[in-house]
Amino acid sequence: MSGIYIHIPFCKQACHYCDFHFSTSLSKKRPMLLALEQELLLRKEELKNEKIETIYFGGGTPSVLQTAEIEHLVEAVYRNYKVIETPEITLEANPDDLSVTKIKELSDSSINRLSIGIQSFFDQDLKLMNRAHNANEAHTCIAEAKKYFNNISIDLIYGIPGMTNARWEENIAQALSYSLPHISSYALTVEPKTALKAFIEKGVIPDVDDEIAQQQFYLLLDLLEGEGYQNYEISNFEKEGYFSKNNTAYWQGKKYIGIGPSAHSYNGIRRGWNISNNSKYIKSINQNLLPLEEETLTKTDRYNEYVMTGLRTIWGISLYKIQTEFGNSYYEYLLQQSDKYIKEEMLSVDGDKIYVTKKGKFLCDGIASDLFMIKLS
Repeated sequence: MSGIYIHIPFCKQACHYCDFHFSTSLSKKRPMLLALEQELLLRKEELKNEKIETIYFGGGTPSVLQTAEIEHLVEAVYRNYKVIETPEITLEANPDDLSVTKIKELSDSSINRLSIGIQSFFDQDLKLMNRAHNANEAHTCIAEAKKYFNNISIDLIYGIPGMTNARWEENIAQALSYSLPHISSYALTVEPKTALKAFIEKGVIPDVDDEIAQQQFYLLLDLLEGEGYQNYEISNFEKEGYFSKNNTAYWQGKKYIGIGPSAHSYNGIRRGWNISNNSKYIKSINQNLLPLEEETLTKTDRYNEYVMTGLRTIWGISLYKIQTEFGNSYYEYLLQQSDKYIKEEMLSVDGDKIYVTKKGKFLCDGIASDLFMIKLS
């Protein structure tokens, strides 16, 4: 099974923390949509022996598109690829785009999963991040979406400067009040060349406090697990049967192609990425040339990726897979590097698997980097 990711590189306005590729001008929307459709055609041979299990519209803000435009792209996938009978088709959406009319239209379309960028239920947080919606729109769109969609996920952000633990708990409580099947939550990170980075450097906004972010992560973990959610990946929580098939495919190393500027692709051996420039992307596709750079992953690259993704999930790292796919040198290195974290109770070994413990979850990425192999190829 494989997946298709379609990057919609448009937003109404720029969030202060965002470093994804997008434009706030919709002037090139029509030629972009035609280019996306053409790239789907140009790349159909890459997955000719695969069935498509997931289609994911990300961005940017895919919900700025009209429902008919989204459907046209879904139809292009069906024309060019083999799609399973009931694929997961996700649309990332912002609350300000989800009017009652838009939600009803989407429910009548091929979209069967919404991922809504709530981020916070408090206006002061939304203003700090320069989100386009307000708290009232956040509540209204969830209430309306629940009337038409069973499979809904929302995003929340913790570690926001000025957000107290009490306000974070209230954010979680408000999310829980909707009994949603899936919640994703991320620590606010300060990326280079973002407005947030500039504001922090100028003293306009306080810097992110890692200690507070860690406290808020564990509040999140305790409160959501207490309500029956499974933390199946560090940033993702699901009620039984509602894990994101799209994201899980990434973590489990399945093949996928990324359509659109800046979109990434992976086929198990090579990783590729499209140019992050709308005009150059459109021009190249119009000439039937893929604006794609690729790298062939070494054995060490693949080992490191498996360690990173495996450690972040409930599936852990399989020692058997390390030994059989990468060899004894990688196996012994992993055991050696893991030893101190096992003694510190940040990692645990259960049968064939190495897992991150609750104590180690917030530091998971740092632990994984210490397990990376940097010499062999």
